[in-house]
Amino acid sequence: MDVKARIEELKALIKSYNEAYYDQDSPLISDVEWDALYQELVALETEYPEYMTDDSPTQKVGGTVSSAFQKVTHRHPMLSLSNAFNADDLRAFDERLKKEFPDVTYVLEPKVDGLAASLRYDAGILQVGVTRGDGTVGEDVTHNIRTIKTVPSRLSEPLYLEVRGEVYLSKKRFQAINESREKAGKNLFKNPRNAAAGTMRQLDAELSRQRGLDIVLYSLGSVDDLKGLTHAETLEKMQALGLPAQSHATVHKTIDSVIQGVQDFEENRHQFPFEIDGAVIKVNERSMYDDIGYTAKSPKWAIAYKFKAEEVETEVLDVTFQVGRTGQITPVAHLAPVSVAGTMVSKATLHNEEYLQEKDLHIHDQVLIKKAGDIIPEVIRTLPDKRPVNAITVAFPTHCPVCESPLKKEPHEADWFCVNAMCEAQLKEKLEHFVSRNAMNIETFGEKLVEKLYTEKLVQTIPDIYRLHTHKDALMGFEGFAEKSVDTLLANIELSKANPLEDLIFGLGIRHVGKTSSKNLARHMQTMDALMQATEDTLIALDDVGEVMAKTIVDFFSEPDNQVLIQTLKSLGLRMDTDGVQSTYHAKFSGKSFVLTGTLSVPRSQAAQAIEERGGKVTSSVSKKTDVVLAGEEAGSKQQKAIDLGVQVIDEATFNGWLGESHE
Repeated sequence: MDVKARIEELKALIKSYNEAYYDQDSPLISDVEWDALYQELVALETEYPEYMTDDSPTQKVGGTVSSAFQKVTHRHPMLSLSNAFNADDLRAFDERLKKEFPDVTYVLEPKVDGLAASLRYDAGILQVGVTRGDGTVGEDVTHNIRTIKTVPSRLSEPLYLEVRGEVYLSKKRFQAINESREKAGKNLFKNPRNAAAGTMRQLDAELSRQRGLDIVLYSLGSVDDLKGLTHAETLEKMQALGLPAQSHATVHKTIDSVIQGVQDFEENRHQFPFEIDGAVIKVNERSMYDDIGYTAKSPKWAIAYKFKAEEVETEVLDVTFQVGRTGQITPVAHLAPVSVAGTMVSKATLHNEEYLQEKDLHIHDQVLIKKAGDIIPEVIRTLPDKRPVNAITVAFPTHCPVCESPLKKEPHEADWFCVNAMCEAQLKEKLEHFVSRNAMNIETFGEKLVEKLYTEKLVQTIPDIYRLHTHKDALMGFEGFAEKSVDTLLANIELSKANPLEDLIFGLGIRHVGKTSSKNLARHMQTMDALMQATEDTLIALDDVGEVMAKTIVDFFSEPDNQVLIQTLKSLGLRMDTDGVQSTYHAKFSGKSFVLTGTLSVPRSQAAQAIEERGGKVTSSVSKKTDVVLAGEEAGSKQQKAIDLGVQVIDEATFNGWLGESHE
């Protein structure tokens, strides 16, 4: 490996991901993936300090700008809460407690929809603010916590205590921020929770101050003082110390009283200054907490009641039909804008023809919508009793709404498809997919640039991307494109030619072939030629390849246009093989599911690759289906869950020993 080149590559990647996350509030990769890249960069710069430069993401310190966040281990884990969804769940919670602790009373609080954080005070002085993270280890965000006006830097008494709460943006601030962003032509934040979370992870504290974060504190963590108080008394004491403790908490002697309070919260949820998505019920007697106990994930003395997804009525203004990159036709309802769960909603997917018919949806109908999981807008049902006389029946098209080619549907499928490979809508979608992060990952080549290049007819097909260097003068004529930015784009395109086979397979956009399947196919087939020549029987014999996927792969490569596409890309210099080790049977790995947790001496991505090369799989969560958990240093709740489930847990030394064994 060219160490210097890899360091430069990592620096560029992390900087671009930071910009998307912090400046645009639009993350391109998960926190786990970012951490793996950052830790790899730290390790390389430590081993090869001669390649470390002042502009490295690892070297930004001082002033209002922090380095990439320091990890802080919580003195006591920040556990999650078990959930209740109805009154029966709450009564069952009460019955379990009352069997052993008949004298418990409860405190009911609104569940603020924000970002959990912990503040530590030493001798009454604020020392550090930390995000919840994985519950065991969080991120040091003290520079942003200090910008919250309601957080005192000094308490009214010189106490040591750790207080925990929820960082949020008030509804009023959220609306003002989005109005300002709209005027500036920036993308709007989707909801207050995401905006608050993104702001908390800003490196620039001044931006956090401008956005006006707030916090509500609801519990104690590690504490030397304030022992012997009930939870309600603790909240009162926190307020007396100058802390913004939960002020909407109420004490209840019976579970029936709690249930009535929960109903009141749900009916009046819009009257709170912040978004709430439920209620939290805690035993008031803190002295009983240790006796009541904990599970690996949650305290047994508290439970979170989740509100039902909010249903809102609105009008269907129109129904249009979108064409995806695979040609799939998706009906979309355009709605009179309405606020649902804190977000303005103006569109909702109608999935397919069967769904549209099932809902009997007409244009101008009144409909009830909700956000599935409080995320995705969904039409629950129409309200035919309110259907106006001018309602228009929605007919599913027989031809593509973009290229007018006849639509086709397989007998076993619910979706209609445009099968015209030259359909303009598909071509743009395919180009956007090809250059995206999970595919060929061509830096600085985003959706807006694809649209511009397609409109200007500089890039109409995938091979045109790799001929773009012949249009350098035209590119420099684009607004905002100086010679340096054009050279960077062209260099990124050239670099992508060396991407391994799995990236190219996924970039081709073959139906039913996702990122994991692409990696699996590349590992087994090793070359593009072998994949193109594979039969359905050959493919079905591979792990995780079923009959449907096998057929679509064979059909894809049997198309003459696609064969020409591959040969063209090959002639343009794109890599058609993988440097992975072909998977063979290995008793310790083959067919087994692994979960990685804690800090390893190598990047997790490297350990995962070693597992996959030996026929294993790597997943993110521990379950009964997990075979092995690899636990590094400071392994947290995943290790404990594995122990509770009886899943094998190994340390890194054992893992390295397995890697050294010969294939059996």
